[in-house]
Amino acid sequence: MLYFAYGSNLHHFQMKRRCKDSIFLKKINLKDFRLTFRSKYRAADIEPKKNSIVPGALFEISKSDEKKLDVYEDFPTLYKKHYFYYYGKKVMTYTMVKKSPFKFPTERYLNVVRRGYRDCKLNEKYLKKGLQGS
Repeated sequence: MLYFAYGSNLHHFQMKRRCKDSIFLKKINLKDFRLTFRSKYRAADIEPKKNSIVPGALFEISKSDEKKLDVYEDFPTLYKKHYFYYYGKKVMTYTMVKKSPFKFPTERYLNVVRRGYRDCKLNEKYLKKGLQGS
């Protein structure tokens, strides 16, 4: 199945360790969404926003990878699954269940996300925007 990563799972080494079957396919942009950070974990989330984009990574993952991600993402308590279509193919990602107010991420988490942006060659200006809150 196809999986869209936009937070800590962009980090190639961490993603491979967590999901041994995962294959990074390419970077893509999710349109009409924006990146933010929230919850007591100060983790990445996406929310609908017209004319905005969230850069991320498209991965091919196995069924067992998906189960590992479900555990990591605390599905269905913290994150729920969101599906969208990319060139006619169904893609799964996670979005937070409770849309709590913006919370700046921890330095450690942010460093993992930053490394992921570099691994996937994403434009960091969208990460900077996401770190500004509203």
